[in-house]
Amino acid sequence: MIKAWIHAARLRTLPLSVSGIIVGSGMAALLGAFDVQIFSLALLTTIGFQVLSNFANDLGDHQKGTDNAERVGPKRAIQSGQLTAAQMKIGIVAMGLLSFSSALLLIYKSVPNLSVKEIYAYIVLAMACIIAAITYTVGKNAYGYRGLGDLMVFLFFGLLSVVGVFMLYGEGFEWLVLFPAISIGTWSTAVLNLNNLRDVHNDAKMQKRTLVVQLGFDKGKIYHVGLVATGLATWFFTVYLLAVSSYNYYLFLSLVPSLGFVAHLKKVLDIQAPEGLDPELKKVALLTFFSALLFAILLNLAPH
Repeated sequence: MIKAWIHAARLRTLPLSVSGIIVGSGMAALLGAFDVQIFSLALLTTIGFQVLSNFANDLGDHQKGTDNAERVGPKRAIQSGQLTAAQMKIGIVAMGLLSFSSALLLIYKSVPNLSVKEIYAYIVLAMACIIAAITYTVGKNAYGYRGLGDLMVFLFFGLLSVVGVFMLYGEGFEWLVLFPAISIGTWSTAVLNLNNLRDVHNDAKMQKRTLVVQLGFDKGKIYHVGLVATGLATWFFTVYLLAVSSYNYYLFLSLVPSLGFVAHLKKVLDIQAPEGLDPELKKVALLTFFSALLFAILLNLAPH
């Protein structure tokens, strides 16, 4: 049973989910505002939201018949018979309560750094994260079936993750933080887009109108290039600006994973069969994670 829940949690999705937390925390550390408790609780909360989303996605796609024999990619927990729909519902409730509790603890720890309005805003944001995690595929109006998944991933994985955690450290809002947030957001959206490119035929058949289904496979690949390229542009800008302004030229080493993104784009453009894109999901997720990790570490190497 434990193995079934681990399978349902989709551990391979977790590194991508915490990339924004790592970047936002790294930038706060540069200003001398890093707090290990806030960082740890932010990681825990984000992982909780991601696992909740994975549980809900498993249930929602099962209920709508999308997880069928024609679907490409690894079999889901309910689809493979490891868990029942009833068990998954219990798991969703439990994970929802745990992740919300973790979020409240994170906000409580950050209270000295926040105004009253910001405290209430973060509580609302935590509730919004839970609602978004569940309603991606669950319910009659699941936004993942209406082509809105890309926008929500960009917002929650990118802007809200990076900027949100940065502000928890008490540094307020900084415009510069938006640029790496855009990078993490577009790369995270690119992972979802790869998933949708891989599943385009089955999704179209099951009336799951993802953005790729609406655009078509070929235009979906062009859109993918745009996502990754936008992320690279804002990432290069951020690294250059911070490296030059702080005389920390070690930071340029955080651009090394970007070479992997370029190789990835060439591979995507060459692939003609949707199922051939499956291995690329892991590549982009890990490239994003290692870019974030290198950035946060190297950003704080030089004296400042």
